[in-house]
Amino acid sequence: MGSPRFTIARRELDSLRKEKTIVLALAIQLFVAAFSSFLVVGLVSLYDPGAASYQVDVAIAGDEDAVDDLLRAVGSESGLNGRIYTSQSTAMTAFEERQVDAVLRASTGEDGRIQVAAVAPDTGVETTAVVVRLRGALRELERTERAERSPFLSTTPLPVPTAIESSPYFGFTYTVLVPLLLFLPVFISGSLVVDSLTEEVARGTLELLRVAPVSFSTVVDGKLLAAGGLAPIQAVAWMFLLQLNGTAIANLPWLFGMVAGLSAVVVTLGATVAITAPDRRTSQLLYSLGVLLVFAGTSLLPLNPANSAAKLALGTAGVGPRAAVLGLVGVGLVGLVGLRVVVSRVDPNELG
Repeated sequence: MGSPRFTIARRELDSLRKEKTIVLALAIQLFVAAFSSFLVVGLVSLYDPGAASYQVDVAIAGDEDAVDDLLRAVGSESGLNGRIYTSQSTAMTAFEERQVDAVLRASTGEDGRIQVAAVAPDTGVETTAVVVRLRGALRELERTERAERSPFLSTTPLPVPTAIESSPYFGFTYTVLVPLLLFLPVFISGSLVVDSLTEEVARGTLELLRVAPVSFSTVVDGKLLAAGGLAPIQAVAWMFLLQLNGTAIANLPWLFGMVAGLSAVVVTLGATVAITAPDRRTSQLLYSLGVLLVFAGTSLLPLNPANSAAKLALGTAGVGPRAAVLGLVGVGLVGLVGLRVVVSRVDPNELG
């Protein structure tokens, strides 16, 4: 007949197919992974508004020397088109008549510093794109001026870092999309464990353990096996779909181990909360707070899961990310052992 744990796990997986919320969550993840090459273009516009193909016309006015420097900085920024106006009033008139999208007024102070005042639309969808591109041009102006004036300063300033050109689509895919598809199934799995155990308590089915030939620990193991085992399988499936869409994903075995370790931590947390606080609303609240604390705590680490996942998927991971994976697996195993201790001290007939 097989192990009772696998029988309970199969029953849990069968019941998941009847849960519309879970099926919808899986369908959304599947859609994101399967059509990632199309979705990334739109999502990057939210992640990095400067990456959108939006042309911004800028009116430039002010002192002649400062205007020339500002015009060069504007010309270096992709998506910006500078137009010189003889005065600020004519530039503002062009802005009010929507001939240009923004106004930059440059002046040189008595100490030789360049001062720039920017005017951008305060409402509308294009505001963010305009502000982001103006910020890029002003940063380039600052970088250029610092480099040109360094030899005339009494003290040597810190060297200006070299500007790095990178594709926002590349960064978004590996720093946002890949961690999202890897870790979202994990958090759903923990919530499934909480719901499953608290539902057993609410329905009173745990009382059947008095006559059933399985122990309470076997029931918990079966539920953990179903929920915790589903997450790494989902994650690897999503990575394969990304590869089919042209996104190279390296180190799949290590990514599988990372998700498996984090899944063990999260489902252990969910089961512990459900056993100690069997009320469904209370346990879900405590589980959510616990997951937030775990996520916030690990995000502060130099080798946090999101950073390690991105490096592993890129194929640039060294010893550190692999050590982080082994650490997650170790913490997951310790959590499972600790859960066994908790379960051994609980009488299922006293829950509820």
